Parts: sequence; structure tokens; C-alpha cells
Amino acid sequence: MHVLVTGGAGFIGSHVVDALLSRGHTVAVLDSLAARVHPERAWPDIPPGVRRVRGDVTERDDWLVALEGADAVVHLAAYQDYQADFSRFALVNDAGTALLYELLVERSQPIRRVVVASSQAVYGEGAYRCPDHGRQYPPPRSLEQLACGAWDPACPVCGAPLEPTASSEQHPAPTNAYGISKLATESYALTLGARHGLPTSALRFSIIQGPRQSPANAYSGVLRAFVGHIRHGRRPVVYEDGRQRRDYTHIRDAVTAVELVLEHPDAVGQAFNVGSGQVTTVLEYANAVLSAMGVAAEPDVSGRYRLGDTRHVWSDTARIRALGWRPTRTLHEIIRDYLDWAAGAPEGEDWTAAALARMEASGVVRQIAQVD
Repeated sequence: MHVLVTGGAGFIGSHVVDALLSRGHTVAVLDSLAARVHPERAWPDIPPGVRRVRGDVTERDDWLVALEGADAVVHLAAYQDYQADFSRFALVNDAGTALLYELLVERSQPIRRVVVASSQAVYGEGAYRCPDHGRQYPPPRSLEQLACGAWDPACPVCGAPLEPTASSEQHPAPTNAYGISKLATESYALTLGARHGLPTSALRFSIIQGPRQSPANAYSGVLRAFVGHIRHGRRPVVYEDGRQRRDYTHIRDAVTAVELVLEHPDAVGQAFNVGSGQVTTVLEYANAVLSAMGVAAEPDVSGRYRLGDTRHVWSDTARIRALGWRPTRTLHEIIRDYLDWAAGAPEGEDWTAAALARMEASGVVRQIAQVD
């Protein structure tokens, strides 16, 4: 196949490009080289033979150039941020995806598969169980609740404590602009794909981590932030009380999921969770990074919290496992592989401190009134 990878110069995209080439496909890349990810605005190392198109997924002409000759698309390009620029999420993520399908239909372009990247963020606060009222999907935690450091959601029926459980594909309930845009992206892709005979799959990635995550990108993951703080002599900053539960997924496992749904006949028309199956607290992760870097310190748990964060969320991967996919990498391997890569990458500016300062100045990161 000749595969167009949008966002192909970025973290996940660059690994997907490598994997596709190794399987004998030809590849084109469409990437805007956004400054928040590529501060030098220059192409990173991309293998020879890959056609590079610098352009934006919101621009018709850029799509037309990039789509030339493509018979498959892996659509990874997206806008991510913690700031309140809500309209940009809809413009880039949703209108950009709708434009892709508009052009494919308009041109009657034969397409064997479109794979769109979605996110675990579509689950919002995630899934829980109440002892008396069963499975629950609580609404976003209120500003008042967060301000007083009452971190865990309660049962919306009776107010009792809830036990978190894995989120399955059947109940998306996004609670921030990014999650809303990703659910809309899926809806455009799966609905328009089915209507117009463009075989489409969506992948709801859990928190993907590993080599090549841009140190300049404030949204690129907690591992980048932890390592950035530690490399500059600070303790890693942990929001809330650090007991939030997550599943962190190695980039290689994310790539094998892309490879699978790109060709599997039973993947068409569905969204699939892609997660590690290993539930880890943020505090456990911070301590694991400190240990791996040989630093004797405690994480900075000082009552900061970030608006739009979820308390506990991890993914049920039964649906994609039924197609034969399995995660193979551990949290230890995520940390090791990222640190090995970071050791050879230029340290550059103190991006982590700058991102934290920007979020604090804008009110995205706040402080509870008193820490017990």
C-alpha cells in the first residue's frame, strides 16, 4: 500500500512511518511542524524515500497534495493543549477529519483503509462501580470539590464512594475539549466512512509513552514532565495526591495496533481501546522514574491540581484483543527506552518549567487552599 501518515513527523507518527516502511509499504507524510512540538520548525530525521508534505489538515490544498497516490491513510495529526482555546480543537481535529472524507468522496479516491487516532480522553471521568447502584459514569468533578482537595468522585445516585473499573468502548463521556473533539473525530470518520464505502477504524489510545516524545510539547505525557523536572534539579511535580490510576502504553504497542487495524478485515467500522492493561498510580510512576534516574528524592505533591484532568481511567482492551493484538511492553521498559533516547537528545530549554508556569498563569493549574 501507499500510506499517507498525517502527523508523521511527530511522536507516534514517526514510529508508524518506520513500521510501515519495514513492512514494505511506501509512505507519504503530512505534517505542519507545529512549534509546540517542533520548536525549530524543521523536519526531524525521516527515512529516505518518504514523501514529505509540510501542510495543515485544515487546508484543502495541503490535503490534495498529500493524498496523491494514497490508498490508505493513518490520520494521527491533532491539536492538543491544556489551555482554553476550545475552538481550535474543533477546527483542527474535527474539521480536519471532515475535510479528509470530503476530499476522498469528491475525488472518488479508492481507499483500502483509513485509521484515525482517537483517545482515552473520550471516557472523561471513566467508569466506576457503586456497591448499591452498579456501574456508574460520574460527571466531571466540580470546581468546588477540586478546590478543597476532595479528589474522588462519588456515586451520582447515592453519594457513596465509588470503585474505579476499566472503561469499555460502549460508554464514551468526554469532559474536556480535547476529549469532545476526539469523539467527534471518530463520529465523522466512522459514520462518513460507512456511508461512502471508505473502510475506517478508530483507535482510542491510552497514554502513549516512549522515545521521541517532544520535550517541548507540554501535552506529550507525564514521563516527559517527570524527566524534565528531574534533569533540571527539581522534584517531579505530581497533581492532586498522586493516587490517580492510569494505564501507560509503550509506543511499540500502539504501533502494532495501527498495523493490525490497517489490514484486519474485522476492524472496519469500529473504535478500539489501546492500553497496556497495567494499572499504575501517578505517584508510583514518579517514584519509578526517580529510581531509574538514580535520584534520591520525593515527588512534589503540594496540592496542585489541573482543570480537565480525570481521577481514574484505564481501558478495557478486550475488543482489540479479540483481533489478536496484545500489549507486550511494561512500564519499566517505557521508562528505560525513553531515558535511553533522552540521553542522546539535546537538553535545550527548560520546557517543563515553562509549561507549568504557563498553565499556572492561565489558571489551568491551581492550588488547593490548604494541604493536610
